[in-house]
Amino acid sequence: MSAKSTKDPIINPIFSSTEENARHPLLFDDNNDDDEERSFFIEQSPYEEVAANVSNHDDPTMLCFTFRSFILGILFTCILAFINQFFSFRTSPMSIDTLLVQLLAYPLGKSLAATLPTHKFYPFGKQRWSFSLNPGPFTIKEHCIITVMADTASSIASGIYVLTIQRIFYKYSISHINGLFFIISSQIVGYGLVGILRRHLIWPAAVIWPKTLINCALFRVMHENNIEDETLNTSQWKMSRYKFFYLALFFQMLWYCIPGFICPVLSYFSLFCMIFPNNIIISQVTGVNGLGLGSFELDWNSWVSFLGSPIAVPLWAHINIMIGFVIVVWIITPIAYYSNWWNAKTFPIASYRVFTKEGYIYNVSNVLDSQLNFNETVYNSYGSLHLSFLFALSYGIQFVAISAILVHTLLYDGKTFYQQYQSSLMNVGNDIHAKLMAQYREVPSWWYTILFILTFIISALVCHYGQLMSWYYLFVAVILVLIFILPTGMLAAVSSISLGINVIAEFIAGIMISGDPIGNVTFKIYAYGSQSQAISLLSNLKFGHYMKIPPRTMFLTQIFSTILAAIINYVVAIYLLRNVPHICTPENASWKCPKPTAFYSASIIWGAIGPIRMFGPSSPYFPLLFGFVLGALLPFPAWFLQKKYPEKKWLEYIHFPVMLSGLSLLPAAPAGEYPSWFAVGVFFNFILFRYAHSWWKRYAFLFSASMSCGVAITALFIFLVFENNNITFPTWWGTGGITGDGCPLANGNFSGVLPHYKSL
Repeated sequence: MSAKSTKDPIINPIFSSTEENARHPLLFDDNNDDDEERSFFIEQSPYEEVAANVSNHDDPTMLCFTFRSFILGILFTCILAFINQFFSFRTSPMSIDTLLVQLLAYPLGKSLAATLPTHKFYPFGKQRWSFSLNPGPFTIKEHCIITVMADTASSIASGIYVLTIQRIFYKYSISHINGLFFIISSQIVGYGLVGILRRHLIWPAAVIWPKTLINCALFRVMHENNIEDETLNTSQWKMSRYKFFYLALFFQMLWYCIPGFICPVLSYFSLFCMIFPNNIIISQVTGVNGLGLGSFELDWNSWVSFLGSPIAVPLWAHINIMIGFVIVVWIITPIAYYSNWWNAKTFPIASYRVFTKEGYIYNVSNVLDSQLNFNETVYNSYGSLHLSFLFALSYGIQFVAISAILVHTLLYDGKTFYQQYQSSLMNVGNDIHAKLMAQYREVPSWWYTILFILTFIISALVCHYGQLMSWYYLFVAVILVLIFILPTGMLAAVSSISLGINVIAEFIAGIMISGDPIGNVTFKIYAYGSQSQAISLLSNLKFGHYMKIPPRTMFLTQIFSTILAAIINYVVAIYLLRNVPHICTPENASWKCPKPTAFYSASIIWGAIGPIRMFGPSSPYFPLLFGFVLGALLPFPAWFLQKKYPEKKWLEYIHFPVMLSGLSLLPAAPAGEYPSWFAVGVFFNFILFRYAHSWWKRYAFLFSASMSCGVAITALFIFLVFENNNITFPTWWGTGGITGDGCPLANGNFSGVLPHYKSL
């Protein structure tokens, strides 16, 4: 006991959500062999996960923005924008992960460095600026530029779905000029708001953005495979990180063939449900698509598909989310469902579909007239919308989260944000990475201001002349983004958990622009889409901060590649909509467009039917609106207790916005995903951190990168070779039946009836 008390405590920043908290001694570990590491007096980040994966050195003369990086950046941006847009309309969508680009760009960059001519060009004379196609060895900074450019094309411009449902479902379209500028402006207007957030969400050391560390670890392994960081060389684990990554990648590629093609049931496995497949209650309670009690998953892709890498989520966030999950999913939901609250037994326990009063799937098109306008008479005859209990509860959770995150931010971070507002890059926490970045010229705030004003004006013109919505609603959308971007950005930065404002945007638009489905989804694109784009840019800028990329280079390449990706998205989408027969209709089994179809349904639910009918006083779901009040009150008790009992350090980790944001993904995220995701997070960020600390420090984030890369490579292979040619594995118990989890009744109601449509 005396030895332990005299030994320096091991600081566990993976627990902490603030820079001050990171210095609290949370764990002692006599099994760690960090004594040698403590002998190094090298200035490092105070956060161990950052120190282990981000270099504390920089070479300002290193090549960054070159002909090679620009050409390869354009190439991968075009490829990702084309493929992801093309396959997004397929019945089985596919997308290419940026980690795959990170892998492929390395050999291509090396090849160009070996083959391009090294001759220098002097367009303005030898005494002035020179240019070379091949100025030297391919560098890590060039590699970073290529990857962040491609990252802008990793997700589809959401405005595409507005134009798609216009053409396919509402039978009209806007001009190409309006359409193209709508896509570009909706993708970039959020970028203009980032300028005021840099001192809060990029410069401070406490703002870690854990997901970016996965990319940082992989970049360092690929470029520093022979020069390991000195703080890692003292580990008892002698296998190089380079070798570890490629071994893990190889074995993950082999393994994913099993859950990805041969035995899909391993992705959603419920032992009790497979033993008793005809028992309705066991199916609902234990099925992955039910409440997931006792189910587990052996598939990395399933773990990360909704909640992200469990390794990149701090342990304190895991615990918050899992406590909320147990209370909401395993306690409240079964009590309410089997007590038949809101007539819950008529519907499945955890479906994300909407239903009629009798339990049939609600056909939203049935409430429109021949001119595709909302028909009140038909609606009254067909009946109101009904939700599964967990789906209804998830709306209430999102209402609570929306107000809770504002109050939590004011209580816990308000003073800090005010101080940061007056700071510069040189005095934000005296962090080593901020010091190294201070030698580069920052992007002037007026660049962001000009960008915002320009894209806002373009957005207003597009909304007016394209008749998407009244242009002055853009002010409301921007105000909504300004209110939530700092709290939600901080949430993502410290916990890797995101909270979208899509529901509140749809809710507000449904009240302001009642009866206008296209206006509703347009408003959502400029509100929620701008928030998502702003957070994406913040994440990339923090990545650039870690990798010491000049801020102006990051800013300009992000703008350019975003515009390029938006243009390609638009061209590909319009081509498909014009040339693929019966696209986005049941008549074309290969091109059913699941995402645009879901977008269309949302336009009817929130735009035509509207939130007043869904949550008004006459609706059974009216009590859910009190979630806004509950969310405003929820952070106060924990805050008061923390102030009263400052010695109780665990009180600092009560974080209701994290808890609620994680739960808001239900039921689209299967309940069965949460226990396995939590178990993996605890294994890495508690067990390995405590009992194999040097392994965690050396390999943990790299392991996450290798798993995701392995899934991406094998999934692409399976799609192109098998799924795209309608080749399926022979049916056996491992294929999981019609639902893929071997538990079909988990999707049924209390009587065991699976939902289906009924004609009007």
